Amino acid sequence: MKVSFHGHSVVKVDTGKHRIVIDPFINGNEACDLDPSTEKADVILLTHAHNDHVGDTVEIAKNNDALVVAPKELADYIASKGVEAHPMHIGGSCEFEFGKVQLTQAFHGSSYEEEDGTVIYGGMPAGILLTVNGKTMYHLGDTALFTDLKMYGELNDIDIAFIPIGDNFTMGPSDALLAAEWVNAKTVVPVHYNTFPPIVQDPEDWASKVKAGNARAMKVGETIDLTS
Repeated sequence: MKVSFHGHSVVKVDTGKHRIVIDPFINGNEACDLDPSTEKADVILLTHAHNDHVGDTVEIAKNNDALVVAPKELADYIASKGVEAHPMHIGGSCEFEFGKVQLTQAFHGSSYEEEDGTVIYGGMPAGILLTVNGKTMYHLGDTALFTDLKMYGELNDIDIAFIPIGDNFTMGPSDALLAAEWVNAKTVVPVHYNTFPPIVQDPEDWASKVKAGNARAMKVGETIDLTS
């Protein structure tokens, strides 16, 4: 399983058989190195409905006949756009052909703003535990710090975790250090920073402060191979 980072909270997973994209915010994301018109994906996983996470989901899904997996209200909205969507809810898990998905708690908001300003309620926000061939990735989504992160770390053997550090809209660097400790992943990666002025942070500085010494501030487009 190969995992790559593409700015903001965009993460790609290549299982060898399937291409999975998480929160594909590409247009409007100057840090992203992807092109939605040419991006290949079999599956899109969404943590919540905010525009900077749903991003280019519909375009990519339609171009690739991809399955979208999301919290129920968001999945229903995506399905209304003519895209195949599988609804889930917090705590639920599902075995797919590409791997197992479980949604975790995340303390945040979740709504999508249409071009005309209409706001669509997107259900509860979530984190995503993705397990493929014995390797587990945890994308925390947008969230505040909460103590159940310690429980998720105890219940799962997490190989890599993507933790927001931007502050203002999510936990900030100090809280994210605690989250990294509690999640107890073999590798932790900071996300959700430097995309907008309120979330400017230094990912290298944050990574250097993680107590376990297992943090990695990934460059845009960088890949980690979990099979090695």
